Amino acid sequence: MKTSTYFSFYLLFMVLLTSCSEKKQSYASPDPANLSEAELIEKGEYLIENMGCAHCHTPKRLTEKGPVPDMDRWLMGYPASDSLPKIDPNMIESSPWLLFHPDLTAAVGPWGTSFAGNLTPDDTGIGNWTLDQFKKALREGKYKGMDQNRPMMPPMPVFSSMKDGDLKAMFTYLKSIPPIENVPPSYRPPSQ
Repeated sequence: MKTSTYFSFYLLFMVLLTSCSEKKQSYASPDPANLSEAELIEKGEYLIENMGCAHCHTPKRLTEKGPVPDMDRWLMGYPASDSLPKIDPNMIESSPWLLFHPDLTAAVGPWGTSFAGNLTPDDTGIGNWTLDQFKKALREGKYKGMDQNRPMMPPMPVFSSMKDGDLKAMFTYLKSIPPIENVPPSYRPPSQ
């Protein structure tokens, strides 16, 4: 009994001793200015995948496990070749419901009908965008990152407080993926 008491006190002492260290572990992200392009791409891929960008911007394939992203169409947005199923306007106007295309690349709600944009580096996507346009699109919700354009639909305020380094990493990653030519349909206001 005495031995187990001494052993318990010894373990407690060791835990306290190691926790009183002045050395602090830093979990902060490295300064993006010091990251190589490969490191920016890796960080951007992590952010794009974990923030769920592909949920809306990548068409899905139906498998025995349910819908999965179609990696041949990674981040290309709503397929230009697809037609939108007929929608009963009463489903939206008279209720708080939203409707999604089966592969989640289009949505209908009180704002109208929106189609996920092409995020690949093709000219039909973000191929000719600058980093500043990308920042403005995500932070301010400006379509194509331009002041004179309409707002992005639906609004995505969750991105408004993203740090410059994270946006730069995301943009660098998106510029590194294979370009896919695809022009999703234009946004349709509720009256259309």
